[in-house]
Amino acid sequence: MNIHQLFDLRGQVAIITGGSVGLGYQMATGLAEAGVNIVLTARKVDRCVAAAEKIRQETGVRTLAVGCNVSKLEEVQNLVAVTMKEFGRIDILVNNAGTTWGAPVLEYPLKGWQKVIDTNITGTFLCCQQVGRVMLEQKRGKIINIASAAAVMGAEPEKMDAVAYPASKAAVVALTKDLAAKWARYNINVNAIAPGWFPTDMSAWTLEHVGERLLQGIPMRRFGGDDELKGVVVFLASEASRYVTGHTLFVDGGETIV
Repeated sequence: MNIHQLFDLRGQVAIITGGSVGLGYQMATGLAEAGVNIVLTARKVDRCVAAAEKIRQETGVRTLAVGCNVSKLEEVQNLVAVTMKEFGRIDILVNNAGTTWGAPVLEYPLKGWQKVIDTNITGTFLCCQQVGRVMLEQKRGKIINIASAAAVMGAEPEKMDAVAYPASKAAVVALTKDLAAKWARYNINVNAIAPGWFPTDMSAWTLEHVGERLLQGIPMRRFGGDDELKGVVVFLASEASRYVTGHTLFVDGGETIV
C-alpha cells in the first residue's frame, strides 16, 4: 500500500463520544476531513445536532447526532443500534466522553468520585464492550480511548486537585492494553491518546488560575492547539497504524518526559 492508501479513511464510520465540543469535536472534525462519516454523541443532544450539522456542511460527510449518557448501558446499546441502522457498520470508536470533579482529597465527596469513575472508565468500558460486539463480528475495527497525561503523573494540589480524574485515566490506559491483547486476533486495534493541557471548557478554570505555573512544566512552553489531535486520531484510525495496538500516545508538549 502506498501512503495515500494507508491513510485513506473515506466512507468509514466513526462514533465519537463527547464529540460536540472541545477535544472530541476537534477529533471528529479531523476524521470528517479525512472522509469519515461521523456519529456524535453526548448527554446534551442539542449540542450534538448543531456540531454534526456544522461538520456536515464543512466537509460533506454524512453525520448523525445521538443523545447518550455513556455510563448507562441501555443508552450505549441504543447508540450502537441507531448507528448500525443508519450506516450498517462501525469502523472507528473514539471514547472521548469524560468529566472531572475538583476537591481536596480529604474532602472529596463520594458522589464526585463516582461521577468521574462512572463516566471516564465505566463509560469507556461500556462503549468498548458494545461496539466491540460489532467489530468482532466484522473482524476489524479501531478503538481509540482518550486517556490523559495525568494518568502517569502526580500533581501538587496547587496545580490540580481532582484525585478521581488521574485515577480514572490510569484505568483507561490499563483497559486499553488489556483489550488490545484480547482482541488483536480479531483484527481490532485498541490504542489510547493521552492529551496534556489543551484549552477546553473542562480545563478553563485551571488554565486561568494556574496556567503560567503549568507552562513551566511543559518543555514547549505552550498548551495544545485547535488542530493538534487531528493527525494523531487519523493515524490511529487508519491502516497506517495497523501494527500498533495497546499503545498510549502522549500529545502533551513534552510534559511527561521531564
